[in-house]
Amino acid sequence: MTTQANNPLHGIKLEEIIVKLEQQLGWKEMAAAVDINCFKDNPSVKSSLKFLRRTPWARTKVEQLYLDTFHGFQWPEIKK
Repeated sequence: MTTQANNPLHGIKLEEIIVKLEQQLGWKEMAAAVDINCFKDNPSVKSSLKFLRRTPWARTKVEQLYLDTFHGFQWPEIKK
C-alpha cells in the first residue's frame, strides 16, 4: 500500500473540492480562473462533477485552483 503523505489532495473527493471552491470563491471567480462552461453557464456541482470526471486537463486545473486557494501549494514542475 502506497502512502500519499506528500499529496495535499489525498483523501479529498472531487465533490468536496468543488463545494469548497464555490463557497470560498463563487462560480464567477471559479470560471475566471478555469475557463470551462460548467462554471459559467448554469453552474452546479452535479454538472461540474460530470464534466471534470471526463476531462482530465480541466480537473487538473480545478485541483490546482483548490491548492492555490486553500494551501498556497504549487506542484513542482516535472522536467521532461
